[in-house]
Parts: sequence; C-alpha cells; structure tokens
Amino acid sequence: MARVLIVSPHFPPVNAPDMHRARIALPYLRSLGWEPVVLAVAPDLVEGAVVDPVLEQTYPADISIVRVGGIPHRFTRALGFGSLWWRCGTALRRAGERLLTTEKFDLIFFSTTQFDAFGLGPNWHARFGVPYVLDYQDPWVNDYYVRTGTPPPGGQFKFWLSQFTARRREPEAVRSAAAIVSVSQSYGPDLVQRYPGLDPRRIHHLPFAGSLTDFEIARGHLPSNTLVPFGDGRIHFVYTGRCGPDMSHSLSLLFQAYHRYLESHPQEATKMHFHFIGTDYAPPPLGRYWALPVARQEKVEAHVSEHRYRVAYFEALHYLVRADALLAVGSNDPTYSASKIFPYLIARRPLLTIVHEDSFMLKISREQGVATSYGFSNDDITQTDLVNRIHQEWFVAGGHRLLPAGEPKQLQEYSSIIMTRRLAAVFDEAINGSAT
Repeated sequence: MARVLIVSPHFPPVNAPDMHRARIALPYLRSLGWEPVVLAVAPDLVEGAVVDPVLEQTYPADISIVRVGGIPHRFTRALGFGSLWWRCGTALRRAGERLLTTEKFDLIFFSTTQFDAFGLGPNWHARFGVPYVLDYQDPWVNDYYVRTGTPPPGGQFKFWLSQFTARRREPEAVRSAAAIVSVSQSYGPDLVQRYPGLDPRRIHHLPFAGSLTDFEIARGHLPSNTLVPFGDGRIHFVYTGRCGPDMSHSLSLLFQAYHRYLESHPQEATKMHFHFIGTDYAPPPLGRYWALPVARQEKVEAHVSEHRYRVAYFEALHYLVRADALLAVGSNDPTYSASKIFPYLIARRPLLTIVHEDSFMLKISREQGVATSYGFSNDDITQTDLVNRIHQEWFVAGGHRLLPAGEPKQLQEYSSIIMTRRLAAVFDEAINGSAT
C-alpha cells in the first residue's frame, strides 16, 4: 500500500474550513490503496480555535496524526501578529523532515490555506525525492482586493506582505508539483495563464465533498447554548460561515427584498428573523460584523442577528437541519466556491441562493432543483429586477417554504466516497508520472 503524508496544520478537534477535505477523505483512503499520516499543529497553538471533539469520531482512530508545537499566540499577539505559520511553521517543517527521513512515503499532500506550507514542497521533493500534490482551496497569489479596491482581511500591510511572499514562492511550488487539485474551476486556468508551460492536465477541479455521515451525527447533536431560538413562533432563516466585504452586494439584495416585504406584508414579515453565524475568522475579541452593517444600511437591522465568531462544526450543522430556511449568499468574486453549498443541499431545507452569475454555487444549486436561485453580475443594471424577483418569489409567493426538488442521492457525484476516489486517482497519477 502506498503511503501519503498529509500536511494539514489545522486538524480536528480544531474546526477550520481548510481541514475538511483531508478529514472527509480519511475513512476511504485505505480502501483506495493509500495509507495516510497527518501532520498537524497542536490544537492549543491555533489562536481562537473552536474545538469540536466530535470531529475526531469521523475518521478511523488508528490513523497516525503527528502534532507539532510552536510559539503560543499570547507571546506574539502583543507584537501585532498571530500568524500560525510564523509561530509554528518551523516546528512543522522539522517534524515533516523527521518523518521523511525515518519513514517511507510515496507522496506528500498539502491540504491547507496556510499557503507558506506549499513552499516546503520543492525542498522536500529535491531532498527526499517524494512527489507532492497541492490543494488550492483559495488563490495563493490573489489580485482580487487590488482589482476591486476591497479592503483585504488583516489590513493592507499584512496582505501586501503575504502577497510579496506568495509571488516569490508560488512559481517554484507550482512548477515542481506532481499535480494540483483546485476547489474552483477558475484557479487552474489562472495558474496556467500565470505560468506558461504549466501542463493543464496536471490540474484537477475537485470540489469539496458533502458528507451524509456528518449530517447523521448532527441530527442527534444539540448545542450547549443555542444561538437560534427555534420554536418561538418566528420563521428563522440561517446562514453559517464566513462573510466579508465581498458579500455586501448579495446581502444588500437580500435585505432590500426583505425591506420591500416589510412594507408590502408587515404582519408576515415581522415574524421572520435572519441569523448569520460564524461570519469572521478572527479570534475574539478581533472579530468584525459583516451582515449587520448592511442590514442597518437597508433599514432591517432589527430583524437580523449576527454571531461573529466561529462555532463548533456540528453545532453549525445543527442550525442547518433545524432552520426554517437557509441562506446561501455569495461573493462578488465569481471564482469563489464556498464549501457550504453541499451541506446546505444535504440539510434538505428551503434554500435561497444569491451568488455571482458565474459562480459554481449557482450551477450546483440550479442542478439540484433549487427554484429560488439567483445570479447577479458586478454591475447594477439587473439589481432592481433581482430585488423584485427575490421579494416576489422568496417572500410573497412563499419560496421560503419550498423544499428543493429531487433527493440528496442526486448529489452522489459530490459525495465523500466519490470525491475521495477522484482524489486517490490524482494521487495515483502523481506517483506514476502520467497526466490524463
């Protein structure tokens, strides 16, 4: 059996979006010919980590997970930084080199948005002769904030510094990779355009999987302190996950439509409440509000609640399966491909999708029979029409009570096992040196 070293600094019991591809793959890799070893950072070193021990029950207990230490964030935050890589990257590098020196591995898989870890790939390949695969869950070199004038998370200086590093390290990391998997259909073409000579056959579009097993667990899991008062007679709309300035347009469309409903049907509208949960990645007390300022601008703030900080994974799924309806609002960046679309569909609740017209999320939502799916462009030409449609179809006509057409089995091609089979095929290709 081939052996793969999975570099995933955030790993259960830490709940972080960038560990889910690796976590969901672990139950299936052995049956597909791959023995995994995970290299991660110790949970107590992840600043602001939301720890969810239930996550550790979702993969085989006998899988080897090597956890490294580093500098605690309490010693660096006073200096103005808390970067996980700056604090723990050296320890992770040394642990990886020890593993590669003392054990035999056929492949290294970097599955993380801690992109500095990608820079280890060329060095480890040259030193140990082990090929590697990169997992692009976000763009490493990212011109979105400069191109659109959107303020970057963490501030201009930190973003500039990260991009300076990215532009120096990405070329070698990409060109030396045996293969690349990408959550977005656009990342591959962007890389090929940026690096002429890069073989596009080495890049594989691989969306995040949806896990039915996770939902089976979630249905029996209750939060210790619920953020949504289900059963109080109101209609509760729920959104879970990151918000940001790039989502202000979709939020504005939603809240404008709701404001019209408040004016046209005040008795029905006042029974509705919108919940946004886990909208900022920053640890307490640094989190910012993203939905509430837009709600305030559209004069619907009294009907909106926002919990800025991340919650445990299975608590988030609990809110999805209990909600009266779900909200999938998306970025004005068409390359953005949120992992939440599959959990939203698996939850089997009425769903409102408001995303960029070129978004993969819109394609999947419509394929799966979500009638209330709306795509916007980055101009304002169609805004009035979209607001009218959302007002009429979602609110007035009762789209918020309409379950998606079809059954979850239609999501089979995006299931955990199918996505892991595709990932294992990429692994096989990487060690065989063929691009198909």
